[in-house]
Amino acid sequence: MNENKIRTMIGVVTANIILFIIEDTFISTAEAMNEFYNSEVFDRLCDIETGLYRESSGYVYDLYQIEKEHGRLVQLEI
Repeated sequence: MNENKIRTMIGVVTANIILFIIEDTFISTAEAMNEFYNSEVFDRLCDIETGLYRESSGYVYDLYQIEKEHGRLVQLEI
């Protein structure tokens, strides 16, 4: 897959997550963008090596919520 397609996928997931944040927290778009762009999950999403961009927006949002709840990204026990 070429880099342009990957960047597009990252952009789509990012836009969806920002919408999820707005819907769940009722904060402004700018605040939601700031929160997500400053998260560890966003850093990992943008790191092509992780492959996180291949996951659904819902899955990535769940990771974001875990990070917000725990103050960092943690792997929960199954």
